[in-house]
Order: sequence, then structure tokens, then C-alpha cells
Amino acid sequence: MNKNNYALIMAGGVGSRFWPVSRTEFPKQFIDFFGVGKTLIQSTYERFLKICPPENIFVVTNEIYTSIVKEQLPDLNENQILAEPIMRNTAPCISYGSMKIASLNPDATIVVAPSDHTITNQDAFIAAIEQSLKAASENDCLITLGIKPSRPDTGYGYIQYVENTLKTDNQIHKVKIFTEKPNIDLAKSFIQSGDFLWNAGIFIWSAKSINKAFSKHLPEMHEIFLQGNPMYNTESEKEFISDAYQQCTNISIDFGIMEKADNVYVLPADFGWSDLGTWASIYDIAEHDYVGNAVIPAEQVMMFNSSNCMVNVPKDKLVILQGLHDYIVVESNNTLMICPKSEEQSIKQVVADVKAKFGTKFI
Repeated sequence: MNKNNYALIMAGGVGSRFWPVSRTEFPKQFIDFFGVGKTLIQSTYERFLKICPPENIFVVTNEIYTSIVKEQLPDLNENQILAEPIMRNTAPCISYGSMKIASLNPDATIVVAPSDHTITNQDAFIAAIEQSLKAASENDCLITLGIKPSRPDTGYGYIQYVENTLKTDNQIHKVKIFTEKPNIDLAKSFIQSGDFLWNAGIFIWSAKSINKAFSKHLPEMHEIFLQGNPMYNTESEKEFISDAYQQCTNISIDFGIMEKADNVYVLPADFGWSDLGTWASIYDIAEHDYVGNAVIPAEQVMMFNSSNCMVNVPKDKLVILQGLHDYIVVESNNTLMICPKSEEQSIKQVVADVKAKFGTKFI
């Protein structure tokens, strides 16, 4: 295992689309959605143990979640948990993590990944990451993983690539353009063209290359975190970060760096990836009964004349459903939500309405 390989796991999101199971105080990355005995962040951490030494895995999260991270990932030491004082999107947390890792090892090569994705083909994932880490260690480039699309999905961003490849790896292609979530007609044309991939939000680069990119494209942010070099991995780090984040703009790594840089490459990959952005994505991955119902857990749920439903309820609840077709049924902490699958996109508005009426008590 290469001692220069590092992982930065992003675990700061609130997962509002999975309300009421996912709530602000306990969001989706800390939940076992599939009843397998592991939460999403625990599964992510275990994947990277096959790629990086355990001391080279870092988790960046909001400071309100540090105790949950410690509980679910007890092998991490205090220095491996990067606590963000406020939410500022992905660019600040990546700049912070990259600077901190570079101060430990200037020759580090880093994979940055969300904590709440699922991967069904572990071997293919590890092979893609290791291939990208090797390429990033040999070239001044920023690599992202692109998922070969199986359908014209409007819920993902897309990456278009060209034939040009890295000199050291002819499977890693130059990126032509990033496109935000398209409408269905545009998504269909992307699939037909054959040179578009889903944007998985997984990045690989050397510490030198990403810090150089921040210096060029987000110079003010780069300067903020550069000032922390004497304090990273010391007792002064927390106080410095608290002040630094107040100065940072709220911007994603995609807008801030990836869409501007001219050394961005993509590795087309296929390893059973899902970003678990909706209950429908949970339904797609979960096991179904003979009429298409996905029930988690299934011990005390009885369904009559019901099909193609996504049901997620506590283990100790007896639930009886009759005459439901294509519905999402979710219950947590005595809060019940029943929603047609076709209207799932309205959940964010439902959460906003509940928050407006009852405050944050139920959110």
C-alpha cells in the first residue's frame, strides 16, 4: 500500500431529501439505510482502508457531527477529523484538507469522495481509484471519475470528454465541458453521443496540483488556508480554522476549480455507483419482493394489494399497508411521511413548510 496515498471523506451534508429519517442533528451519512449493519460513512471508510493506510484517511465534517464521526469511526484519531465551524460548500473543505495533508506529506496524492455514496462493485472501484492515484502522482492534473450512464437521468451533472488522454495513461481523457443537470431531451442527446459521463463528485489529484489550482483559480481562498501552515496538526489549528471559514466564500469545487482549470481529466468507470440523492435511488438498490416492494427492515411490515413501494420504518414498529402503489412510506421518531414516488421532488418543499410552521423541532 502506497504511503503517499491519502483519502479525504466529505461528511458535512444534512441530507434533507431523506427526511424524516435523515435530520439536521443526524443526517444520512450516519444512517444504515439498507439494514446491513453499517452506515454509509462506515462503508465509505472501509473502502478506503484498501487503498490508504488508516492514518492517511481524513474526514471533514461540520463540528456538530464530530462526536457522531468519533462514535462510528472509532479508529480515527482527533487529528484525522476536520471540523468545519460553518457550512461553506466543497471548495473550502477541500482547500483545508489539502493544505493540512500537504503539511504532513508534500508528496501526498489525495482522493476526495463524499461519505454518502454506495458502490456495489468494490473491486472495480478500488482499481479505478488506484489507477487514478498513480496517474495523479505522475502528472500535474486534476482527475475526476465519470460514471458510464445507463439511462438519460436528469438528476446528475454530466462530463463530456475528448479523445486526448494523459501521456502516462490512455484511459484517462481530457475533459471538454461540465454540464449541470439537463432536461430530459438534452440528457437523451448526451447518452446518444457516447462521450458524456455522469459526474460522480469523486476527485483525485496530488496535493501539489490541487493547491496550485487553488492558487490560480481561487487565490483569496488559497491565501486564507496557506496562512494556516504553521498551525495545521497542532493545538492552534481549531482556532485558526474557526476564523478562516468566516472569510471563505460559499462555492463548490466544481464551480471554483474544475470548470476553470485546463488540466482536468476524467476516467470513465463503472462500479455500481449511486449518490443516494433520493428515496427512489434507495429503492433502485434495495432488494424487492415479487411485486416490486422494497421494505427496510421487513420484519414487521405487512403489505396487501400494494406494489412498487419504498418502505422504511423502525424495526420495532408493526406496519400494515393496503392498496398503495408506487408510494414512498417513511417513518422515524414518530414522524410519518407518505408520498407518491412521482412527487418525491416536493419533499424539500415539505421540509421547508414543516420548518416554517413548527421550527426546527421536526427537522
